[in-house]
Amino acid sequence: MDHVDEILAQWNRERPDLDVAPMGLVGRFKRISRHLAREMDKTFAAHGLNGASFDVLATLRRSGAPYRLSPGDLLATMTVTSGTMTNRIDQVEKAGLVERLHNPGDGRSVLISLSDKGFAIVDAAVTAHVATQARLTSGLSAREFETLNGLLAKFLSSFEES
Repeated sequence: MDHVDEILAQWNRERPDLDVAPMGLVGRFKRISRHLAREMDKTFAAHGLNGASFDVLATLRRSGAPYRLSPGDLLATMTVTSGTMTNRIDQVEKAGLVERLHNPGDGRSVLISLSDKGFAIVDAAVTAHVATQARLTSGLSAREFETLNGLLAKFLSSFEES
């Protein structure tokens, strides 16, 4: 039994008329998510980053050379408001991890580009991040990992399908 099972047992005792099974699934997702976030935050912090700054840098890095995107393209990959995106860009720019460049294709807009420092930090951070994720999922066998990943992909697509 885990902590969620205890909560479900209490609800089953107090409200036997309710099917609280979905509460168990959602509760486990929430608890696992907190555990994962806490561990990944430690990895980001070891590189002077937080989840938000890592997200910006990793998006630029995985976009491929020349590692620059418009603020709108960055925004399209993240589920944040434009104000939040501007704040994130400001923070990583202040840290010298990105630069705002004039867009040669449109003089009225800018491109956000990884600086050399940002490139080096995100490359080290993503290497550590992948290792952290491998450690966090190591409690599953290869078959369990594959099964869970498939089920989660199916579940997630029920929210993200258009």
